[in-house]
Amino acid sequence: MYTDKQGNNWYKIGLHVHTNLTDGRKAPEEVAKIYKAAGFDAIAITDHWLFGGEREIEGLKIISGCEYNLGGGDTIEGVMHIVGVGMETAPDITRETPRQETIDKIVDAGGASIFAHPAWSLNSVRDAEALSGFSAIEIYNTVSDAHESTRPYSGYLIDVLANGGIIYPIIATDDAHYYDGTDEAKSYTYVNAKSLETKDIIRAIKDGRVYGSQGPILSIQRDGNKIIAECSECNLIAFLSNSSWSEGKTFRGEGLTYAEYNLRDFEKWVRVEIRDKDGNYAWSSIIEL
Repeated sequence: MYTDKQGNNWYKIGLHVHTNLTDGRKAPEEVAKIYKAAGFDAIAITDHWLFGGEREIEGLKIISGCEYNLGGGDTIEGVMHIVGVGMETAPDITRETPRQETIDKIVDAGGASIFAHPAWSLNSVRDAEALSGFSAIEIYNTVSDAHESTRPYSGYLIDVLANGGIIYPIIATDDAHYYDGTDEAKSYTYVNAKSLETKDIIRAIKDGRVYGSQGPILSIQRDGNKIIAECSECNLIAFLSNSSWSEGKTFRGEGLTYAEYNLRDFEKWVRVEIRDKDGNYAWSSIIEL
């Protein structure tokens, strides 16, 4: 956790993590030790089709969770993975449950429904337009660039969806499986919540008080016709919007901690990405204009 200049607490949380209770390669106790040592305040254990309740393991808060991988392995036939976190009870979801009903049942159980790794699954705008009720979307999924996978970043789809008025809070996750240095404790979500109580975490996610990170700290705000970004030292600050190009959208250099962008009249949304000298990113949620 860190506290920003306004006194808000930001908790470091892994919202998509697997164990050897399904297809992960380490036991829950080992996983908890890894994430606690990496400074996480909590993780959600989201094993496939195996609901795990809220608890504490090795001194680390575990948020309830489950991943529902709908469809097989052929993206032409349709693949969508939906992660549920913070459910009070196990939702009645089967492999035959339709996508929309899966989302609804997660929410009805008090949880947050996460649109998982859409780039990895080759999900489309049409897929998203057919659904409602997602609490967040993964812009980066670490395991989707590990071993046989190469599609970890979903920013393109997020931006195209925003152009169509579909905007979800943005998070980053590990989706850790291998625990061999490729996918554990690398990408996570900072959550601005009143406390580490699950109800407060879920409320903050749904309210969009989140951003994804691999280390950098990021804050953005609107001041009239400007979007202001403040961050830990980085070498790239980029403002992304429905404008294909305009001056002053990208800042490059050493030790950057501040940038501001003057909005154009037709811009409807904006988000910020930053990158530090080691190549680690942070991704803000979208500000609707």
